[in-house]
Amino acid sequence: MSSDREALKADFLAAHGLADAQRVALAGDASTRRYERLVRPGRPSLIFMDQPPVESAPCPPDATPQARRAAGYNAMARLAAGRVDAFVATAGWLRGQGLSAPEILAHQAQDGLAVLEDLGDDLYARLIEAGQDEAPLYQDAVEVLAHLHAAAPPPVLSADGADWPLLTYDDLALRTGGEMFLEWWPKFAGLPPFPEDAAAEWEALWAPIRARGEAGAEVFCHRDYHAENLLWLPQRGGAARVGLLDFQDAVRAHPAWDFSMLLHDARRDVSPEREAAGLARYLEIRSDLDRDAFLADYRALGALNLSRILFIFARQVAGFGRPRYEAFMPRTWRYLDRCLADPDLAGIKAWFDAHIPPEARR
Repeated sequence: MSSDREALKADFLAAHGLADAQRVALAGDASTRRYERLVRPGRPSLIFMDQPPVESAPCPPDATPQARRAAGYNAMARLAAGRVDAFVATAGWLRGQGLSAPEILAHQAQDGLAVLEDLGDDLYARLIEAGQDEAPLYQDAVEVLAHLHAAAPPPVLSADGADWPLLTYDDLALRTGGEMFLEWWPKFAGLPPFPEDAAAEWEALWAPIRARGEAGAEVFCHRDYHAENLLWLPQRGGAARVGLLDFQDAVRAHPAWDFSMLLHDARRDVSPEREAAGLARYLEIRSDLDRDAFLADYRALGALNLSRILFIFARQVAGFGRPRYEAFMPRTWRYLDRCLADPDLAGIKAWFDAHIPPEARR
């Protein structure tokens, strides 16, 4: 961390009356953000977000596919590139829906700094590891999604002086993860590059699934909705009992997408029974949906999402030298096999069987 960055952070904290707070580093993730807990004797702790401006630019709302490809991965995938104004605007909008995103106490978005409400440490993943019954936790997480999906979100999210466009998870964004899988899995698994005819077949198989994903992109999508980003807040009521984190990359997407993130959780096992119960509860609430069509889209888009997640882990290991992500891959392949058991996805299953042997799925 440069001394200039540290001075900027100290000045920001001092300007908001937090110069004397004890700063305790928190565990990071695969992003470029860093978090610290600000401890103040006799007062509630806070969270200090530090997002250095090191990522490539996010996607301009009016950018063409060609311009997005030229701009790089964040623009192609419609990621927020760590922008603090995306976090601030999305957090405020979520709170306006009666949900528990952190309150923003202060921010300096142009410098990537913010002070947030501290929602605590009771992540779903840690509570379940400690033996808490997962069933009510997942039921509440499903009901939050049903709550979010009940009405169309606005094109721009606005709160606390920040505005952020809620862009559609469109064909190019959906396509990007698949293309990157073709690039990165051979590098990770020690396979030769996929031949042109295999890449062409891949594209032909996935194109109609991506079209379904874009056509159904009507709801707010958290985009990273899983047990490491959900907090249990039992002192609150209703849907507010689920604390939400890491939502700055939100988009307008198909309602099945966040279900794949929740129920195909690469970091912990979600049983077929838990998956079925979650889907059944959602479809009970959303009785307006075509059940069979939703489940077909869930399996198809889930398979696409899992391919994207495998690319991310492969790049983390082979590209960034972070071997711990290899531990998540076998579970991700098992979820993918679960999706590809759908007879409608037999062509995609055959592609994987033909081009990625079992020993290369690790």
